[in-house]
Amino acid sequence: MPRLRSILSILLVLITTLLVSCSDAPKAQIPTTYSPAKIEQLQVFVEPIKEAREELSELKGYIADLNWVDTRTFIHGPLGQLRQNMLKLSRELLPRDQKEATELAKRLFGDFERIDAAAKDRNAYQAQVQFQEAIRDFDAFLDLIPKAS
Repeated sequence: MPRLRSILSILLVLITTLLVSCSDAPKAQIPTTYSPAKIEQLQVFVEPIKEAREELSELKGYIADLNWVDTRTFIHGPLGQLRQNMLKLSRELLPRDQKEATELAKRLFGDFERIDAAAKDRNAYQAQVQFQEAIRDFDAFLDLIPKAS
């Protein structure tokens, strides 16, 4: 009888182990749309980015006036926090939008780096071209963000 109990115990352990290892854990569903609560949460992240977008007219003025010192200072000063804000917002988006948002943020900062280099070289034409590219990339990034109704 004790031998039978041991065999039965081992058999139950083996069956339990087999059942647990073969079963699928319920997988969390990845959301495919933005809930109203998520959109509200995203608006908190969007506000400083929208403010920075509105301030770009100041940068445009510096480039138009050939004010290279203020152009470079503006890129490194008031726009310095923008990269962190945009990447933080990108991580909060749905997975389908994250990659594109991150890519647009990187392109925007590449544009800023080229504006900075053009300002260093005092190249007005290149600075204006890169400024237009920056505006396009910035607006494309903001277009990815869902709007509150």
